[in-house]
Amino acid sequence: MTSAIQVVDLRKTFGRTKALDGLDLEVDTGEIHGFLGPNGAGKSTTIRILLGLMRADSGAVSLLGGDPRRDVETLHRRLSYVPGDVALWPNLSGGEVIDLLGNLRGGLDERRRAELLERFALDPTKKSRTYSKGNRQKVALVAALSSDVELLILDEPTSGLDPLMEAVFREAVRDFRDGGGTVLLSSHILGEVESLCDRVSIIREGRNVESGTLSQLRHLARTTVGAGLERPVAETDLADLSGVVDLVITDHELHCTVETAHLGALLERLGRHGIRTLTSAPPTLEELFMEQYRTPEVAGPR
Repeated sequence: MTSAIQVVDLRKTFGRTKALDGLDLEVDTGEIHGFLGPNGAGKSTTIRILLGLMRADSGAVSLLGGDPRRDVETLHRRLSYVPGDVALWPNLSGGEVIDLLGNLRGGLDERRRAELLERFALDPTKKSRTYSKGNRQKVALVAALSSDVELLILDEPTSGLDPLMEAVFREAVRDFRDGGGTVLLSSHILGEVESLCDRVSIIREGRNVESGTLSQLRHLARTTVGAGLERPVAETDLADLSGVVDLVITDHELHCTVETAHLGALLERLGRHGIRTLTSAPPTLEELFMEQYRTPEVAGPR
């Protein structure tokens, strides 16, 4: 099985609202896959369908080779889900909740459980009602990451965690992936997605508008370039180049942004003026994401 999750032409409406409008999504086994889109784009609806909590109007869904509705009991023993706002049994301790959730999936790795409790600095003896939001998230994360599962579905999992604990989370998720696990990560923290994910899907109005690795998606946005030149350059020297914007020239210094597809042509032209120094910054995931939401029309995946 090369795909842990495969979604084809998924559609779901609520009255007159189209939550999903032909969504396609593929998550390869053994990867961390970022699932991006603003509120209302269809991420939560997709996750509910994947978990078997909601029925799609049409389309095909395969989860770990099974059907999320028909095989829900079997599949839920093979996956862990962490939402962005965890509710716990108030009279149980954190440790008791972790063990309860783990037993629902057939047990926990006790060594891994102890290691994660230490890494997340979580006291498992306290009652759940005394936990802050961040500590409730830690309980769910420890339970998920110490279970013997193949797939993690994470929906804003670091909500409430401080930056130190976010770093611990990233390390733990990488360890899970390196051990052969698969992760679908929905997050509004684009830096988190950029640092963690092997591939990314950006959805808009219920459709997948772009999927790929960050390097594959960088053709969608501009690269920032700064150059120190031996010989002065004028705007007229670059006037015939496509894709160059925000051009600022001061004596022997040049700064601009350029569409990634036209970066080579710009560097070739600057080379005629003798490049002394050069800085180049590829577009960040945030820039790629925002570029998709500046365009008025939705295109299918490229």
